[in-house]
Amino acid sequence: MRKSLYYLSLLTSLTLVSCSTILNNLPGVYNLEIQQGNIIDQAMVNQLQPAMNKRQVLYIMGSPMLDNVFHKNRWDYVYSIEPDGEDRVQKQISLFFENDQIVGIQGDFKPGAAPAIKSSGEITIDVPKRDLDRTLWEKITGLFGYDDVEDAPKPEAKSSPGSATVKLPL
Repeated sequence: MRKSLYYLSLLTSLTLVSCSTILNNLPGVYNLEIQQGNIIDQAMVNQLQPAMNKRQVLYIMGSPMLDNVFHKNRWDYVYSIEPDGEDRVQKQISLFFENDQIVGIQGDFKPGAAPAIKSSGEITIDVPKRDLDRTLWEKITGLFGYDDVEDAPKPEAKSSPGSATVKLPL
């Protein structure tokens, strides 16, 4: 009786382990990429400058992931992602403050030597003024031979002369 219970428990445990392995590696099954923590990239770290205050750092990096009660002058940012069954990638950076100004950076990122210039992300396009000859209704009636509409006076456009400026995000 004891031996059969042992084999039954061994068979059950092997079945459960193989099911999880098989289910995790099925082709065509979508696995979610779950990002955890603050998204940190090198461009953000390059914007950090010595003697920046906490408010400026908060604007660039966002709120810290860990708020340590024992170290109020240390902000820790942690980012973790496990893409499509690959190994987990975890990056962290710690910022140290003294007198409400940044004095040190420690972690997986190093600030760049050149000052970072952030582009606005907008471009300006000059759109020329469009001269509307006929309305859509006038064009449709012109196809059927009702050209007497063309003799009617055209309303003046209310837009100012010249070109319009449109800002588009990149």
